[in-house]
Amino acid sequence: MTLKMSILLKCLLPQKSLIRNFIHRKGKGDAGKYERIFAPGQVSKERTVPQWIPKPPYYYKKMPPGSTIGSPEIKNIDQIQGMRLSGQLAANILQECGALAVIGKSTNEIDARAHELIIEANAYPSPLRYAGFPKSICTSVNNVACHGIPDDRQLIDGDIINIDVTVYLNGYHGDCSETFLVGDVDEHGRYLVEATRTCLDMCISLCGPDVSFNKIGKFIQQYCEETKLESIVDFIGHGIGSYFHGPPEIYHYHNNIGGKMRPGMTFTIEPILTLGESDIALLEDGWTAISLDGARSAQFEHTILITEAGAEVLTKVHE
Repeated sequence: MTLKMSILLKCLLPQKSLIRNFIHRKGKGDAGKYERIFAPGQVSKERTVPQWIPKPPYYYKKMPPGSTIGSPEIKNIDQIQGMRLSGQLAANILQECGALAVIGKSTNEIDARAHELIIEANAYPSPLRYAGFPKSICTSVNNVACHGIPDDRQLIDGDIINIDVTVYLNGYHGDCSETFLVGDVDEHGRYLVEATRTCLDMCISLCGPDVSFNKIGKFIQQYCEETKLESIVDFIGHGIGSYFHGPPEIYHYHNNIGGKMRPGMTFTIEPILTLGESDIALLEDGWTAISLDGARSAQFEHTILITEAGAEVLTKVHE
C-alpha cells in the first residue's frame, strides 16, 4: 500500500439488523469495546534472508517507495503467470497468518511465522527493507489504520487485526490483506469488518475492460454514506508487478481522475473503512498510522488482473 503523497448499490450489505443497531448507537457516541494503540511496542531485530533467495533491489540499498505516477503496465502472458504464482503464495500465507490471530499471540510471532513460510517457498517478504520498513508483514490492530509494525504486544480478547502480506516470487510481487477477529469481538467491530469485506468484494465486481478507475472511489464513497462509515482517504491502491508499487493509483473516495482499465493491467484495491473520522497520524516509528480520534478501522485487499471478460482475483485462496 502507498501513502498518497499529495495529498450500483444493489449490493450485499451487512445484515440489516447490524446496520440498524450500529447507526442508532453511533449517534450516541458509542465507539464499542476495544483497547486503543497509542505507542509502538518492542520490535525485534531484522530477520535474516538466506543468500539463495532472489531479492528485490531495495534489499541491497535503501530506496524511496516506488512511484505510482505514469501509465499502467500491460502485462504479457508470461508476466501474468508470474503474478498468478506470487498472488497465490501471498494468499496462502495470509490464511496461515490469520489462523495465528488468537488471544495471547504476539504480532511479532505472526511475523516470524510469515517470514518462515515465505522463505520456505523460496520467496522474499516484500515489506522487509522497503523504504526502510523493518519487518516481513504489516500487522494493524484496532485503531491502527495500516502499516503497523509487528512487535511484542500480545493480542487480547476483542481485538481486530489486519494482516498485510506481500511476497516477491520469481521476480513478481503478490499483495493482499484481511482483517481478522480475535476472540469475542463486540457488535461494532464485527459490523466494521463485515462491511469492509463486502466493500472490497463489490469494488472488484465493478472492474473490467474500459471501466474508469474512478468508478471504484465513487462507489466506496456512496457505500460509506449508506453504511455510516468513513473511508481513510490518505492511502491508495496501486499497480503491482515486478515492482511493489506503480501506476495506476486507485483512490478510495469520490474523484474525477481519468484513466481506464485495460486487459493485462494488475493492481490492488484496498479500502480502509473506519467507525470514526478519516484523519490519521503517524507514530514516532514513521510507519504506524493511527486514527486521530482513536476509532477502529478495518481493511481488505486483493491484487486483481483485468481480463477481456472482467477481472480475476490473483490473491484468492483456491479450494
